Order: sequence, then structure tokens, then C-alpha cells
Amino acid sequence: MHILLVVIEFAIVLGFLVLIHELGHFIVAKLCGVRVETFSIGFGPRLVGFHYGDTDYRISILPVGGYVKMAGELGGDGAPLPVRGELALGHAALPATGSPDDLTSKPRWQRVLIAVAGPLSNFLVAFVLLFLVAHYHHEVDQYLTGPAVVDYVPQGTTAASVGISPGDTITRYNRIYNPNWEQILEESALNLNRPIPIAFNHDGETRTGTLTITVPPNTEFGFDDVANVGLIPRMDPGPINVLSVTGGSPAERAGLQAGDQLLAINGLQLHSVPALLFFLKDNKGAADTLGVLRNGQPLTLTATPEKMATPGAGDQYRLGFTYRPPPADIEHLPIGAAVSQSIKDNREGSMLILRVIKGLFTRHVAVNQMMGPVGMAQQIDIATQMGIWPLLNLVSIISLNLGIFNLMPFPLLDGGMILFLIVESIMRRDVNQQFKEVVYQVAFVCIILFAFFVIFNDITKLHLH
Repeated sequence: MHILLVVIEFAIVLGFLVLIHELGHFIVAKLCGVRVETFSIGFGPRLVGFHYGDTDYRISILPVGGYVKMAGELGGDGAPLPVRGELALGHAALPATGSPDDLTSKPRWQRVLIAVAGPLSNFLVAFVLLFLVAHYHHEVDQYLTGPAVVDYVPQGTTAASVGISPGDTITRYNRIYNPNWEQILEESALNLNRPIPIAFNHDGETRTGTLTITVPPNTEFGFDDVANVGLIPRMDPGPINVLSVTGGSPAERAGLQAGDQLLAINGLQLHSVPALLFFLKDNKGAADTLGVLRNGQPLTLTATPEKMATPGAGDQYRLGFTYRPPPADIEHLPIGAAVSQSIKDNREGSMLILRVIKGLFTRHVAVNQMMGPVGMAQQIDIATQMGIWPLLNLVSIISLNLGIFNLMPFPLLDGGMILFLIVESIMRRDVNQQFKEVVYQVAFVCIILFAFFVIFNDITKLHLH
């Protein structure tokens, strides 16, 4: 029953995002006077639907994806992929009818608008969802406004050299006395590359020192820049709570399970995953003893971390589990602030996706670490159990992924059609139809092979208990 529920959750989320994507193509096509023959959620044979005007609105048998079939682009019932050009795979290349409401009869700039409308719709959905989250349920981590307690101090950092230890409390940071972590971040941003005097309480004794926060050229200041000098906040007063365990990971091999509480590692109590990652880095991948609390019973497990590619951070030693976020306070941001927060969150999410794509081509991110439909369904299920707001956050991320992926200049994607149209505009003539057909057929095979690989990779990482 739970597997059926996961499938339903996945179908609803993906169906909604595909509906929005294809609705973008549909609306702009109509505005440009293009006749739309089919509006389908899913691929393959028609399951249910209805006809209205010139369009067959349908749900097809394969729910992963969807397409809009416009007059003038080839392909009959069950078109396998959303092709925006002049042919669809599996069908002969037929001559255009020349009807004024055909897609191919429209100026190229209009066809570009039709192609880009789908991804833009996904970006708009991501913006609206994150605006709603910011306006009605903006989470502010409690540790940011509480005492600045240090959770861990990495070896060789400036903080370690001035004598700061785990459990110490920062009592002065520049001109701020008894600062919280939010004030420390603000003061750091205002005093980059300058010595910052600090004071901290260590075992009841006040000590002093100086820290300098530096930021690499052409990068924005962030939490990592403070962490790199050795100030890792205590984000949670309690232990790390395990939300899920990745199949085939060191955590799974060690016997860690969802719902476990990680009390200590090698006898050291840590309260956040960032602190744990720095500890694993200092320990250089050696086997670690985990103190775990499971259903009220203490356990001792042994895990050997492995290096895994992390977007924006390169290879890091990790155990392979997700964790429950630290406690947070809920704010209702005003409309203007919610708009700004949504723009900020979407920009950061988009940059992360682009870094992952870049990492795939530069081999800094392994293809087998990509998440496919099975992994996505698992994450949707976890987010659903956590509540509506985590689910909306996840849906916005998936929508961003869908929009950016479709803009990639690869045949059969919207970006591929845009690229062909740009090339044809420069050449002032259409690209040879037989050449297009070969390109689309090769691209179709590549996409099918890639899809099978990602799904197989998902299945091998399933964590079943």
C-alpha cells in the first residue's frame, strides 16, 4: 500500500509540473495562431480524455512526461517525445501542408517564443511556490538568533589556532557583545579581509583572539566562508536525527536506519551535519565509531565514510544519509520581502543545478549520483510526510530542474528546437530535413539509454527495510 501511495504522490507532482510546462507551450501557440491537435499528459496510447475545438486533451499510458502536438509538426497518436520541430520520432517526414495555422508556417521568432514558454512556465511556478513559502511559512533556524555556541572546530583553521574548542561560546565579535550567529554573519560580511577581534568563553574562562574572513575572488560571501575559518555553529541542541539512509552507502552497511539519533562519533557529540562533514574530513576517511540511539536503546555501530561528489563542494567524505533539519521559527514575510526571498532562493537553486550540470561535463560529479524517477519519488514521499511546506520547496526545485533541463541545447528538448531555429535564422534557410531526422533519431536513442541508466541506478540505490 505504501508503494502505491508513493506512486500516486509522484504521479500527482510530476503530472502537475508537466501540465504547467505544456500549458506554457499551449497558451503561446494559441496566441500565435497555431492549431494544437493534442495536449497530452504522458506518452503512448491514450487512456482518457476529451475533445474541445481542434484539440484532443488526453492522459496517456506512460505518465513520465507529456507533449503538445501542433499542426505542422509530424507524429500521430502516442508521439513518443515532446518534439517542437517539424517531425516526431517513429514517423515519416511529411511535407508541411502550408496551412496558415501550422507551426511551420509561423515566423521563427514566434516558434522560439513557443519553445521557451514551457521552461518559463516552470520558472514561474518555482517563483510562485517559493513566494508562498516565504510569505506564509518562512523558516528561520533557531540557532541563528540564539547564543553563538561552537559545535566543532576543524583542524588547522584560524579558530583552532586561537584556541576555540567545541562547546565554546562567542562572547564578542568585532563590536558586538554576546552576538548570535546571525550577527556574526552580518559582521563578517561587513569586515571581509580585515582582522576581527573576538572573545569567547572556554570552560568558564574568557579568552581573546583575532579572525580574518576571506572570500575567493568573484564569489559572494556565505556561511561557508565563516565555517572555513573554523566557526561551525551548534545548529541543534539535540543529536543529529536520521531521516533516510541511502542504499549502498557506508551508513547502510554500518546498519544505520531512518529514525536513528546520532549521539556521538568517536566519542565526540556533534549537533549538525556540517560539523559532521568537517569531522569526517579531519579524520581522513578512517573508520568511525557511531553512538546511536534507536527506539530508546543505545547502539554502537562502525562506519567507514567514502568520498562522494557534492555540488559546489567537490568530493567530501560522507556516510550517506539525510537528516531532519534543525529547529526553526516560522515567520510571515511581507509581500515585498517574500518576493525578494523567492528570487534569492530561485537564483541559488538555479546556480546549484547549473553547477551540477557543469560538474557532469567536467567529471567532478559522477553520473551515477544523479537522481531519476525512482529517487525523485522517494524524495517526494519523504517531503510529503514532513508536511506541505517541505513538499512545496521540493516541487519548486523539481520545477527549476525541469525548466533548466529543457533549455539545454539538445535535440528533442525545447533548447534543441531553439538552437535549430537560431541556426536557420543565421543561415536564412531551413536545415536539411533528412539531417534533422538523423539527429533526432540519434538523440532519441541517447535519451532512452540515459533514462534506462538513471532508472537502473535509482533501483540499485533503493533502501528497503
